Amino acid sequence: MFDHVTQVTPILPPNSLPVAFLPASFSPDHPFALTLPNANPAAALSGMAQPVVLARFASLADAMQGAVTAADHMDLEAAPQILAILDRDDRLVLAGVASSGAIAWCHPVQSSAEARSVVIEASALRAEAARAGDWQEPNLAARLRRDADLLEARLVDPLWRSFAARALQIAA
Repeated sequence: MFDHVTQVTPILPPNSLPVAFLPASFSPDHPFALTLPNANPAAALSGMAQPVVLARFASLADAMQGAVTAADHMDLEAAPQILAILDRDDRLVLAGVASSGAIAWCHPVQSSAEARSVVIEASALRAEAARAGDWQEPNLAARLRRDADLLEARLVDPLWRSFAARALQIAA
């Protein structure tokens, strides 16, 4: 889901984050990138959908604070969005669902076995979403795809699992 990071300043859709949030922290030297999934349907269909980098930060704590700031700047009417923090090598460090004024962090999986079960469950949800689309149930299909995305947001890179879990404990 969060394979490659685009290093250009994004063009954000309506009801998204304000441009005033972006420039202060956009330094390519910083190791942590706060990203949004690419909502471009053509990119998704082509398999070239790269996350949109909102800002870069020097530390995970700063990136988490940046996500909170991003959530504070979201429009009250905007749909919740998944924000992800990636490291310099594009590995998933932490992800969460941001809505107006809040972010709910997804707790990372703790083991490879748990990661496999999350992948199996997310795949099953995507298969159900495909069937719902065939049955002309677009709302159900969208909800099932979103649930699969939320499960996949728990698939933190093994290098970062314990560190991200500890960061969430400290933040709580």
